[in-house]
Formats: sequence, C-alpha cells, structure tokens
Amino acid sequence: MSRLAPLDVSEITDPELLDLLRQSEELGVPDALFVRAFARSPDQLKPMLDVMLSSLRDGNVDHKLKEIIRIQLARFVEDPYFSALRSKKAIAEGLTEEMIEAGCEDYEDSEIFSEREKVALRFAEQMFLDAQKVDKVFYDEMHKHWSDAEIIEIGSFIALYHGVHMVMKTLDARPLEAA
Repeated sequence: MSRLAPLDVSEITDPELLDLLRQSEELGVPDALFVRAFARSPDQLKPMLDVMLSSLRDGNVDHKLKEIIRIQLARFVEDPYFSALRSKKAIAEGLTEEMIEAGCEDYEDSEIFSEREKVALRFAEQMFLDAQKVDKVFYDEMHKHWSDAEIIEIGSFIALYHGVHMVMKTLDARPLEAA
C-alpha cells in the first residue's frame, strides 16, 4: 500500500488479533494485508474484523451469494483490493468466476440466479447506486423472498463491506499476491 505502510506480522503480538489474522487467512477475505494495515489500532480493528468475518462466514444467507455481493460492491467503488480477493469457503462451496461475473454484470437476465438471489443482488446494487429506489415497494418485493432477519443480514453486510471497500480504495491497497 502506498498510503499507509502495513505492520510486519512480527509486530502484531496481541493474541486475539493474531487469532483474527489466522481466521482471515483461512477464509481469504480479508487477507493479511488488511489486518496488518489496521493493526496500528487494535482496539478498533478487533471488533470490526470480528464483525467482517462473521457477517461473511455466518448467518442464514448463502455464503456464495454474500461473496458475490461483496465483489459486486468492491467493483462499484473500483476497489482493486477487495475486488481481487476470493473467499476460500465460497470457492469450496462451488462459487466460480462465471457466477461472480454474472452477479457483477447482467444478473437480471442470468439463468444462474434464482429470483430470490436476483432481488438480493438488486438490493446491493440499488443501495449503492440509488438508495432512493430501496423504498416500500422494493421492501415488499424483498419480503416475497427473504425474512426480516435475512433482509437485515443482507443490508448490514452491504453497509459494512461498502464502507470497508471505500477505505481500502483510498489506501490504494492491492492484494498481497498482486503487491
């Protein structure tokens, strides 16, 4: 990263932070660069990283769909760091680059996605591009496919990752493999 030098892994000594770093490396999103960059403020990083990992990895919404949404959002903000990362769990569950491309391009006409998944992708797209369109009519459509808890899970996921993507873009971050 050209705008903020990440710490060397040897400089991270907090056991809780080291465990979160291990979890990040196991999942693949975020990678160690994110942890090393934000480790200068462990009291801020630990709860944020814990929420990031659990929101992507856990919950009732399909992990592959959340991974596609995460990449879709990263591409919207032109964040090369998060756009390039892939969840190892999602790949193990069958996520392909074809699915990612379909979810980030013309998902509405894609046969890859169910209407339920298309509504979630539209939710992410509209929250980013034109939040005014996420109105009562939109939520009525969401409720045809998703429970209230699932809508909150998707919305919270979108809000969290959108913010993180924006920060990483400002830092001019690149994945470790591309650095």
